[in-house]
Amino acid sequence: MDIAGSTALVTGANRGIGRRFVEQLLERGAVKVYASARRPESIDIRDPRVVPLHLDLLDEESIAQAAASAPDVTLLVNNAGIATGADLMTSDLDLVRQDLETHLFGTLRVIRAFAPALAANGGGAIVNILSVLSWVATAEGSGSYSVAKAAEWNMTNAVRVELADQKTLVQGVHLGAADTDMMAGRDAPKIDPTNVAQATLDGVQKDAIEVLVDAPSHYVKTALSADPTHLYPTPQTN
Repeated sequence: MDIAGSTALVTGANRGIGRRFVEQLLERGAVKVYASARRPESIDIRDPRVVPLHLDLLDEESIAQAAASAPDVTLLVNNAGIATGADLMTSDLDLVRQDLETHLFGTLRVIRAFAPALAANGGGAIVNILSVLSWVATAEGSGSYSVAKAAEWNMTNAVRVELADQKTLVQGVHLGAADTDMMAGRDAPKIDPTNVAQATLDGVQKDAIEVLVDAPSHYVKTALSADPTHLYPTPQTN
């Protein structure tokens, strides 16, 4: 798929990785970018090709209205998300449900709403921003997020199969940590969010169904086929 001449929609476009996607799409020649967010007034990119749009992953009506307002979309970037910081053993289960409702069901709602437009416009592409935590769990208060991203990852695979007949590319993007507001306070190496947008769009142009952005994503993907003790500590016994 060629980015030049495309019409894109980016969720969570007001900051972080989403904002970098908007900038990179414009730089690569997109003719229009719907920059969506729960608060579209917070989108401050001044370019006549940018169309701010209200879209909330937890609000089906807002998703339907966004799809009706953007029937010309050929590239959908599902970037919006949350991180409740909940762990599975002690946190309120409502927080776990919130992570799943956002990353799995919210993203799926957006895909279902825009898939007909993509089909009508020749197939196009869907990008889902996932995580290295789709494949591995850590002990840093990310258990709920990891479960939600694992579900979103295999949803991405299933949607790819279901949309193959309409010639829609469905791409999953994995990364460790990017230097965004969501990751503020996390003591971990972080990459520039611009690198995520660049690597993803490079992958779209090559029709890649999977993009591994950084060293952690490459390491974990390789480690999945090895002994899992490479990823998880062995319980200590007396």
